[in-house]
Amino acid sequence: MKLVNTNLITPGEILAQTVHNDNGVVLIREGVTLTEKILARLIKQGITYLYIKDKFTNDIKAEPVISNKLRSDATKMMKDIFYEIQENGLVGRAFILDNSKKKLSIVVNQILEEIQSNKKSFSLLTDIFITDNYVFQHSLNVAIYSLAIGVELNYSSKMLTEIGIGAMLHDIGKMFISPEILNKPGRLSEEEYETMKSHTVLGFEFLRKQADLPTVVSHCAYQHHERLDGSGYPRGIKDDEIHPYGKLIGIADVFDAVTSNRVYREAMLPHEGLEILYAGAVRLFDKNMVEAFKNSIIIYPNGITVLLSNKSEGIVVRQNENLCDRPVIRVMKENTYTLSTPYDLDLGKVTNVTIVDVNLDGN
Repeated sequence: MKLVNTNLITPGEILAQTVHNDNGVVLIREGVTLTEKILARLIKQGITYLYIKDKFTNDIKAEPVISNKLRSDATKMMKDIFYEIQENGLVGRAFILDNSKKKLSIVVNQILEEIQSNKKSFSLLTDIFITDNYVFQHSLNVAIYSLAIGVELNYSSKMLTEIGIGAMLHDIGKMFISPEILNKPGRLSEEEYETMKSHTVLGFEFLRKQADLPTVVSHCAYQHHERLDGSGYPRGIKDDEIHPYGKLIGIADVFDAVTSNRVYREAMLPHEGLEILYAGAVRLFDKNMVEAFKNSIIIYPNGITVLLSNKSEGIVVRQNENLCDRPVIRVMKENTYTLSTPYDLDLGKVTNVTIVDVNLDGN
């Protein structure tokens, strides 16, 4: 199978990866023929990329980072928590999370188990699903990325649990923001943007009153938009004034924001999201954490079509461990000439060839 931009898929292609909703329900099953109507609906729902069947790459696999059941259970738990908070208001109930801390810890540990048992880099691009609320899936994705960074940095179990809970709740302040602003598809006005930024303070004020949560969890909500050079918000603090968890979750938050499917804009690919982080390394983001993140993710996911420095074009077949930017490529074209017999090129062994670009038009 190969990964193709949904806008560029020709009707009649066969879906190679099932599409779920965020409750784990199958919406479109693998093997379905993609019609104009189905493609239009997926595009409207913000699905930027799909896996389609391809006779030369039917052996390629794109495994989800976490199981569909765990993703569904975690999403439902966050929905229940966030909606209860929304219904009760900022000061309506001081200890809403008391009964949820144990559930949060269990989910965090389950995510950790799946990340650590896999022991491979991962890409959330392989998890194709439609969500009715971006905040929930974003919070879960940020938790997954944050935990992967923490594992790479050899953080203790206690620290990883704190980071996981903090990441899952980092945007909880958005429950106190008007839905009109929160879900506005276009550009926010200056006044609306200032209101949106207040979610960091609102989240902090709410979480710090939860007696059963570690204090650092509230600072995850407070500081995930702070930047090393002081250009972030809400306080514009710098360098070591920012808690390490805030720095770490900030990296995961930016990466998921730019690489996630949104109805009003096309998602970036992992290598593009990573370029944004590297562009801000040292000035905005902790360089060691960015490096740890790079070592945790797949930059060129299985099934993506890439252009090589030797004028060849091919599809990523599998990954090379500890060589995130040098996977195995099934070469399909050489100098624009389509090969009758494609062959595999291992960039982990052929060091004089590099990936220079990607091609997602399906041809």
